[in-house]
Amino acid sequence: MSLTYEAEFSCPYCMAPNAVEVDASNDVGQAQIIDCQICCQPIELTVHETGNGEFEVVARTDDE
Repeated sequence: MSLTYEAEFSCPYCMAPNAVEVDASNDVGQAQIIDCQICCQPIELTVHETGNGEFEVVARTDDE
C-alpha cells in the first residue's frame, strides 16, 4: 500500500500540466518550492486535503 498520492497542477508560468507525489502525513499544509517539469521556473506549492483522501495543490509563482 502506497502512502503517497499523485496530484496534478498547472504551472503558473507556462500553464503546462505537472504532477507531484503528495505524502498525506507530511505535505498537507506545508509550502514547498519545486521546479516546473517543462519551463524549470520555481513554483511554490501548498497542499490542502479536501476530504475523502483527495488533495488540492495550489501552485503560485515564487514571487507572489
